[in-house]
Amino acid sequence: MREDGDGPGGARGVGRRQVLGIGGAFGLMAAAGLSASAALARRPPVTGAGLRSAVPLPSAFRVPLPVPRVLAPTGTSGGADRYEITQREATLEILPGVRTPLWTYEGTFPGPTIEARRGRPITVRHRNDLPVPTVVHLHGGRTPASSDGYPTDLVLPEGWPSTAHGTAPGTGHGGHGGHGHAQGSAHGMNDPRAAPTRLTRDYTFPMEQRPALLWYHDHRMDFTGPAIWRGLAGLQIVRDDAEDALGLPAGPRELPLMIADRAFAADGSLAYPALDPSLRERPGVREPYLAGVLGDVILVNGAPWPVHEVDAARYRLRVLNASNARHYDLEAVGDDGRRLDLVQIGADQGLLTAPVTHRSLPVAPAERYDVIIDFSAVPVGGRVRVVNRLGSGRTRDVMAFRVARRATDDSRIPRVLSADLPEWRRSDAVRVREFSFRAGRMRGGHGWLIGGLPFDPARSDVTVRLGDVEVWRMVADVHHPVHLHLAGFRVLSRRGGPPSPHDAGLKDTISLRPAESAEIITRFEGYRGRYLFHCHNAEHEDMGMMANLEVI
Repeated sequence: MREDGDGPGGARGVGRRQVLGIGGAFGLMAAAGLSASAALARRPPVTGAGLRSAVPLPSAFRVPLPVPRVLAPTGTSGGADRYEITQREATLEILPGVRTPLWTYEGTFPGPTIEARRGRPITVRHRNDLPVPTVVHLHGGRTPASSDGYPTDLVLPEGWPSTAHGTAPGTGHGGHGGHGHAQGSAHGMNDPRAAPTRLTRDYTFPMEQRPALLWYHDHRMDFTGPAIWRGLAGLQIVRDDAEDALGLPAGPRELPLMIADRAFAADGSLAYPALDPSLRERPGVREPYLAGVLGDVILVNGAPWPVHEVDAARYRLRVLNASNARHYDLEAVGDDGRRLDLVQIGADQGLLTAPVTHRSLPVAPAERYDVIIDFSAVPVGGRVRVVNRLGSGRTRDVMAFRVARRATDDSRIPRVLSADLPEWRRSDAVRVREFSFRAGRMRGGHGWLIGGLPFDPARSDVTVRLGDVEVWRMVADVHHPVHLHLAGFRVLSRRGGPPSPHDAGLKDTISLRPAESAEIITRFEGYRGRYLFHCHNAEHEDMGMMANLEVI
């Protein structure tokens, strides 16, 4: 086993005092509105600043839970499925009686769900009818680099100017850091490897991966946060015969739950503190929100604090935190105050080996958890609230279930869920890398850095060989949910001790808490090419907290 100090991985031996040192993360946390006590606490509830809606908000648990429609393929020939999605503006009723303009996939928020089968390739043609460039990333997908949604592989709208190397006015390439506290000019750097297209792009997904809940979202350079906030997110579910045969709750008793917070302006539009509300030229957010943008309305599948009628039976809840920066610690509580068990059966990258029972479930931005709740002991007419223990006021409530009827239930939770989880060992690793995720200064402004460096699409940060196993050690200043493209990983340790019970299974996003260190292990396999790893706090990502991963 050998050490590698290249690129962002070269920051080694970073301790708590350095991570929270004066002039580093501590300085930016003060600028971002985080107090010293919150920064130094072991688990402060938030990293970010909240927006307050300027319209009356509905009471909780009145709006029915919508379930995103499943997208029908436009073709199924040659052993592959083909889909078409148009990205377009739409005005929808999210809050009752209020019309809200959104950027959408196929006119809905969330976008339509794609159902895929393991080993059956799919191609999704995206058409960009929005006023700005877009990029689509299938989060959690084992995808060839050309379809992974690299931030400069733009789909340019009709009439958008283009120049050499795929750069274009207003695309925000490398626009981190610059004018005072802002993130600076949108013309900071070029990417000679960018591969833009005009109006449409075909994304090909081989689906050679474990069944899991994935999600697709915009990944445009420097504008990911506001684009997702405006509605560019949807679900993709991968299934296979082995999972179908387990007898887990299915059909109407399997519910995808995309949880996201938003805030609303007085005219009903989504409030977001962008320096350039058109999202055409200048990236970044106003200074109080540099640490992340939090809303005061909790949406589930695009509905505020919804309620869903259920049978007195087991339900499979496929939970995604699609918030920009908000963390959740979910628990299910009956009207009598009794907490229901949350039986985890899957993680980001599919089923666990065996179920794990929790009383609460911490979910960082971009993490997914597959859990089963049994409503059979709840009386008919009874209610179960899903609450966020990290929230306060209206943001403590998430949604509710109301038991409508007794019903037969032939579902089960097998003691063994899967037998194909990788068993990588430390001795398998050919390399150990160390990374710090922390605030810093860049180009005269505030930003978020990996190994002391802001993202540069033209720089090679980490190079790995296809098939190699590596251990990565990471340390954070504040909350950083770190996402690795292409490869799933196992969590080896936290704070020098064992992983959390919530770290079970194969993951692609790990929640690093303030002043926390963690180790992950992975094998880089599947495809060669240029990929990314980054913080999935969308504002941190837009302000430099990404790095290039080259698989050779």
